[in-house]
Amino acid sequence: MASCDGASAGAVAPASGIMQAMVSDSLCFSCARNALPDLPPRERVYVGPRWRVAHAFGTSLPGWLVVLPRRHVVALDELSAEEAADLGPLLRAVTAALREVLGCSKTYVALFAEAEGFAHVHFHVVPRSPELDHSLRGPRVFSLLGGDPASHLPDQAMDQAAESIGQALQLDT
Repeated sequence: MASCDGASAGAVAPASGIMQAMVSDSLCFSCARNALPDLPPRERVYVGPRWRVAHAFGTSLPGWLVVLPRRHVVALDELSAEEAADLGPLLRAVTAALREVLGCSKTYVALFAEAEGFAHVHFHVVPRSPELDHSLRGPRVFSLLGGDPASHLPDQAMDQAAESIGQALQLDT
């Protein structure tokens, strides 16, 4: 099992802006958040034995979620068989909840885990509404992450979106 010390093979660009502010107290932001006993609603859309779903921070797009393992994993092939088996149904359920709550046409799912302090595997699940400007579709949607903090969703808006999506999320058992 990988350690939570943030060490990884290869160099990554230094964190800047919102990312630097978020990782300054911990080498692995995800592990630090997973260890907290009481997360705000935006960080607990879903909390299961192996995965957690949170609203992404630093975005202007309501419903931009991240799906992350509860233990420290830095590469997809490090997932246990149980974690891997849970991932597909969870991504399906998250997409269904986003479509129900936000009316999005589809979702984009991406895994990078490259930013300093964010090597912990996490999947971005991004709602793509029919109204999303064509210039922001596909990978260009990532221009809605980071950038000017004045354009980021406030905590209250993320909490409201997270609660609605969490209530709509239905995992088959």
